[in-house]
Amino acid sequence: MIFTLFLAFAGQSVPAAGAAAEALGGPVVPGVCLLSRQAVFANAKVATAATARLQQLATEAQTEVNAERAPLDKEQAALEAEFAKLTPDQRTQRQQALIKRMQPVQAKAEQRSREIEATRARVLAQISDHAQPVIAEVYRTRKCGLLFDRNGVMGGNLANDLTAEVVTALDAKVAPLSFNRETLPPATGGQ
Repeated sequence: MIFTLFLAFAGQSVPAAGAAAEALGGPVVPGVCLLSRQAVFANAKVATAATARLQQLATEAQTEVNAERAPLDKEQAALEAEFAKLTPDQRTQRQQALIKRMQPVQAKAEQRSREIEATRARVLAQISDHAQPVIAEVYRTRKCGLLFDRNGVMGGNLANDLTAEVVTALDAKVAPLSFNRETLPPATGGQ
């Protein structure tokens, strides 16, 4: 493929808590709470819908580029089949002409990749903006005084993990986002 896209907000679903952390147990520490933003972004409906939409946009962009590249790939295959029959000058001339015609297709692929990445970043920021007040509300409701990233916890009692509650509240408050691919100006030669 001409370009590869990383679309997932946080990869695959993240488990509620690590088995090693639960195995250590211990008392609940009042006011100390945990949250996995990765799990929120992997499991909240708004994020899973955004990931699906981003995948759709990436597929559309790849299809567009593939349609432009297909005739050039056929021409490349024909050139390779005739390669032995051509003089060195003819080979060079035809290869350079093909390369010149492929450059705009590669530029378009790079452009679409940048646009998908810009779209992903914008949507992730929107979801983060929606999630922050929900996190704050759950934090206050659970009377937390300190919030740690659950993914950094090596062990202990995870009873004050806010992740599932935040996902449920976010699902209740935020509808899936509607968005299209960002349109960026073409990159200049220096980028």
